[in-house]
Amino acid sequence: MPVETKYFEINTEGNCDVLDITDYISDALDESEISNGTITVFVPGSTAGVTTIEYESGAVRDLKEVFSRLVPENEYYAHNARWGDGNGHSHIRASILGPSLSIPFSSSRLILGTWQQVILVDFDNRQRKREIILQIIGE
Repeated sequence: MPVETKYFEINTEGNCDVLDITDYISDALDESEISNGTITVFVPGSTAGVTTIEYESGAVRDLKEVFSRLVPENEYYAHNARWGDGNGHSHIRASILGPSLSIPFSSSRLILGTWQQVILVDFDNRQRKREIILQIIGE
């Protein structure tokens, strides 16, 4: 079964920045020789994650607020005590969300719901340039 690996980079603002990356993924499928299969989206690092959501301002705000309530920024984190970088909450939030997502595709088109987009959430406490790895498997 053929496998293709592609990469793209995206700049983030950090601090729970939510970015719609659906078009980047769709563009990679358009350029691929594989037309049916599964694409895995993966963000290296331990302070960002990927998932799907209806990418509209209310849902994005709700998502940010939930992470803020679940894993508050200003709590004590042993990671901060050890490294002094103040992003202990970022690591915990990212581990809850997860670094990867697999999506089926057919005829070089993602199989997503009508209101479903793929998002990157950067939880780090600073701006970043994130590399996203796409691994396309199929026929």
